[in-house]
Amino acid sequence: MEHFYITFLLLFVSFVSLSLFVLFYRHKSNYSAPNLPPGKPGLPIIGESLEFLSTGWKGHPEKFIFDRIAKYSSQVFKTNILGEPAAVFCGAAGNKFLFSNENKLVTAWWPSSVDKVFPSSLQTSAKEESKKMRKLLPQFMKPEALQRYIGIMDTIANRHFALGWENKDEVVVFPLAKRYTFWLACRLFLSIEDPNHVAKFEAPFHLLASGIISLPIDLPGTPFNRAIKASNFIRKELLKIIKQRKVDLAEGKASPTQDILSHMLLTSDENGQFMNEMDIADKILGLLIGGHDTASAACTFIVKYLAELPDIYEQVYNEQIEIANSKAPGELLNWDDIQKMKYSWNVACEVLRLAPPLQGAFREAINDFIFNGFSIPKGWKLYWSANSTHRNPECFPEPEKFDPSRFDGNGPAPYTFVPFGGGPRMCPGKEYARLEILVFMHNLVKRFKWKKLLPDEKIIVDPMPMPAKGLPVLLYPNKA
Repeated sequence: MEHFYITFLLLFVSFVSLSLFVLFYRHKSNYSAPNLPPGKPGLPIIGESLEFLSTGWKGHPEKFIFDRIAKYSSQVFKTNILGEPAAVFCGAAGNKFLFSNENKLVTAWWPSSVDKVFPSSLQTSAKEESKKMRKLLPQFMKPEALQRYIGIMDTIANRHFALGWENKDEVVVFPLAKRYTFWLACRLFLSIEDPNHVAKFEAPFHLLASGIISLPIDLPGTPFNRAIKASNFIRKELLKIIKQRKVDLAEGKASPTQDILSHMLLTSDENGQFMNEMDIADKILGLLIGGHDTASAACTFIVKYLAELPDIYEQVYNEQIEIANSKAPGELLNWDDIQKMKYSWNVACEVLRLAPPLQGAFREAINDFIFNGFSIPKGWKLYWSANSTHRNPECFPEPEKFDPSRFDGNGPAPYTFVPFGGGPRMCPGKEYARLEILVFMHNLVKRFKWKKLLPDEKIIVDPMPMPAKGLPVLLYPNKA
C-alpha cells in the first residue's frame, strides 16, 4: 500500500510539473516573434496582472506605465495582462495610432470574464452588443437631443440634495454621488424616479461595478462571483419593468418617445425584427453601468478638489451663483445656462485629467503591423492609458498642478486629453456626462461650502478612482 501511495505521489508531481512546463512553454511561445517591443511577459497565466491591478489599489495606477516607460526607454512595451500577451501604447502618438486605426488594424476587446458578468441573451460577445448599442444611442445622446433632459436633471438634482445633503452636518460624498447619477440614469433611460424603486438597484449595482474588472475567479465570496450574481438579479428586475412597459405602451399609458426603453421596444432592425425582452434587459444593464459609475467618480473628485482649492471653489461659486440669481423662483436650468458654465467645465476637465474615471481600454490587433519600429502580432491585446498623457509633463507642464486654464482657448493638444477615449469608439455618453456633472456642480456650490474630514484620505483605483473612505465632508450651508 505504501508503494502505491509513493507511485501515485510521483505520478501526481510529474503531472503537475509537465502541466507547468506546457504552460510555461506556451507562455514563452507567445513572445517568440522577432522584433517585439521591449518588456517582460511575467509569470505564466497571470503575467503582470497583479502588479497592473495592485498599483491601482495603492492609488497610483500610472506607476505601472511610467516605471516601464523609464525602464525600457520606449513608448510601447510588451507585457501580459489578464492572461493575454499585450502591448501597452503610451503617449499622444500611441493614442492617435490606436484611435485612428479602429476596425483597420485594431478592434475593441474585453476580457472574456466581461461576457460572464454581462451575458448576452443572443450568445453574442460584449463587443458585438456594444456595436449594436452605438447604433441605438445617437438620437438620445447628441447635444440637441439632450437639451430636453436638462430640466429633468435639475429637478432630480434638487430632490437629491434635499433628501441626501440638506439639514446634515456631515455627508459621505461618493455613495451620494453614485445615488445621484444612478437616479438620473433610471429616470432618463427607464422613466423610474421613485427613490425607493431606485434604491432597490443600488447595492447590486455597486457589487456589479466593483467586480467587472477583477480577477476572474468565480468562487463564492469573490468580487467576480458577486458581480455575476448582481448582474443576474438586476436583469430579472429589468425584465419586470420591460414587461410592464409593453403593457403601458399598448394601453397608451406610456409614450413611444419618453425614454430609451420605449425606443428599444418599438424600433426594429433592418430585417424588421424587434429585440426580445432579455436582449433589451442586456442593453439597459450596460447603459445603466455606463451612465452610473464614471460620472459619480468625476462628481466625487470635483468635491475633493474644490475642498482643497478654495480659490478655485470661489470662481466656480461666482459663476454658478450668477446663473442662479438670473433665474425666477422655481425656474429650472436650461441649455443657455449650461453654455455659461465655461469655467466650471474647465474645472471639471482638470479633475478628469487628474482622476480619469476611465483609466484606459483594450484593443486587439486584427492584423500584424509595425508601430515605432516594433512588430505587433495579430491577436495581441493592446492597452492605452489615459495617465500616459494626462500625467506626462510633455503633454501637461507641471502635471500634478491643478490648473483649469489648460482648457482655455483650443485646450490641450490632440490625443493628450482622453478621459472619454477617442476615435470611433469615443464614449457616446460624453455630452450626457457633461450635463449631469455641470448640473451637479450648480446645485452643490449654490447650497454649500465644505471641508474634508480626512485630509490625507487614500485614493484607490478599482477599476475607477475612489476615496478609500468615500470622502466624508463637513457641510457649511451657503446663505442665499
